[in-house]
Amino acid sequence: MTAGPATPFFAKLATLDSEQSSETRREILREVTAALDMHSHSTLAELKGVDEMLAAVASQFSTQVRREFARMVATSISGFECFTEKLALDDIDISSEILKNSRIISKDVLLRVVKEKSDAHRMHITARPDLSEDISDALVEHGSDEVVVSLLKNETAKIAVNTYDTVAKRAETNALLQSPLVRRKGVPLDVLHELYLQVEGELRQEIVAKFGSVAPDELERAFARTRDKVSKTYRAVPDDFATAGQRIDELQKRRALHPSTLVTLLREGPQSRTAFKLALARLTEVEFEIVDRAVIARDLDTVALLCRGTGLERALFVSFAIALSPEGAAHNGAEEFAKLYESVPVQAAQRALRFWKVRQAA
Repeated sequence: MTAGPATPFFAKLATLDSEQSSETRREILREVTAALDMHSHSTLAELKGVDEMLAAVASQFSTQVRREFARMVATSISGFECFTEKLALDDIDISSEILKNSRIISKDVLLRVVKEKSDAHRMHITARPDLSEDISDALVEHGSDEVVVSLLKNETAKIAVNTYDTVAKRAETNALLQSPLVRRKGVPLDVLHELYLQVEGELRQEIVAKFGSVAPDELERAFARTRDKVSKTYRAVPDDFATAGQRIDELQKRRALHPSTLVTLLREGPQSRTAFKLALARLTEVEFEIVDRAVIARDLDTVALLCRGTGLERALFVSFAIALSPEGAAHNGAEEFAKLYESVPVQAAQRALRFWKVRQAA
């Protein structure tokens, strides 16, 4: 047994579980933690010996004793490494304070907790002010949606770009993740742009607003990332895609593809709907899939963004909106459609549109 000032505490520790008085038990714990203080008169070897001994016998203590120990060591800055890490891997009612507050717990142990323990453990880790990129990535990989939401709300957590990509992919089909992702500071613009078609209403407005306020160098970095990660996986095209494409090709060859052509195609009815979508894609220089999805979903926000960013006139957008709206809402909504068009900031729309143009060019 280690000789010196730490020795008396070994005997005291043995009485912890049998001690009935909570005050006496806390006093013993305070004496033990004081002995572990690096500023005490104990030598480093003695401190290390007590720390290793505590870690070795931790499982023999009752839940109540382990919980009291955990509360004390959670705020320690030295001398408790082994014991603290042992308690960090304990049940959540014991480890919670350590996972949130301990400054001496190692990254390796935190990663082990994230991978091996419960979502309750992970949730407490998301509250830490010093989360590194690899811990954040592990939380996203192993955590529930609620854990990811908590991580996104921790503005001090460092999150890598590829981790944001993973979150955005999950957010495409999970509304719970959309708001905290869009509203978090520092999310790359290309990630937000990929999410634009998946969110609705207020969140779309917030994404567009971020395009209008971002610095030019950040915008260019986002464009570069979009070029690097362009997906070549497309949805199935309509049956008349080839025929409609030939018609639009012919119009372009004759230099007869103009904005007014779009209205003509819409007036021809459903049989020319694919040609209309192709023509709009050509005139706005975006992928057919973007227009196809917007038209099928009657997504007037996206159509307004395309028109505003490309300079297609308000009257033209109103015509599109009337034609694409459900019966009964069309003619009564002309004024509202005009307001929707005007509500889209031109510069923000142009910047957002550039991402789709980058994808098209790639």
